[in-house]
Order: sequence, then C-alpha cells, then structure tokens
Amino acid sequence: MEKTDCDGGRSRRLRWLWLALTWLAILLALLGALLPGLPTTVFVLLAAWSASRCSPRLRHWLETHPLFGERLLNWERGGVIDRKSKLTASAGMLLALVMVLLMVREPWLLALIVSAIGVGALVVWSRPEQLPEGSIDRRR
Repeated sequence: MEKTDCDGGRSRRLRWLWLALTWLAILLALLGALLPGLPTTVFVLLAAWSASRCSPRLRHWLETHPLFGERLLNWERGGVIDRKSKLTASAGMLLALVMVLLMVREPWLLALIVSAIGVGALVVWSRPEQLPEGSIDRRR
C-alpha cells in the first residue's frame, strides 16, 4: 500500500487538514467550472495533490471523475491541455477580461488583472494538446 504523509505516527489532525484542503480545492474547481475568471485546472491539481497525501480513495475518485479525471491525467502525463479545455478557458478569460474592463477603474489594479489573465492565456496555449507520438503513458 502507498505510504502517505498521514501514515505511521502522524496525527489525525494532519489528515483532516489534508482532507479539508482537498475538499476546498474541489469546491473551488467546481466554482471555476461555472464562474468566468476563476480557474478550474489549478484547483483540480491542488485537490489531486492534497488527496494523494492522505486519501488514495479520494484521489482515485478525482482521477475517474467525468469532469476532472481526463484533464487531471492528461496534465500528469505531460502537461497536456486538450483543445476543448483551451477554448473553454479562453472563453472564460475573455468574459472575465470584459467584466474587468467594464468595472475596474484603478489603473494599477486593471493592469495587474489584465496581466494575470494574459499570463494565464499564455500558459494555457503554450501547453501541448496531446502526448507526442511514442511517449510513455505513465498512468497508474
């Protein structure tokens, strides 16, 4: 069985903290799937990482989840973001950008938010859309 940070002499409190972080990240990921400007993938990755610390069953649930599973495994196999996810993320970022441009009046805050959206778009579009031919599938 896989050893986690909560095996052995670690306290139950540590396990509960990891589980709380996992569920908070899952909640934020679900909100990110609905709200423009709030990322989904980052929170799914955080949830998977924290779940792997103390709950292999919860980690497995994330890997097999209809909304998150394929994207999570694609990322872990090579930082892959499929075209549909890129387009969805871009639409959300564009909507968030329009909302920010209409609502934010402080130039420094506007510049900060627009820069963050720009960096997010660059990261998303710089990732491969599929694994290269002949690459090894490191799925468990």
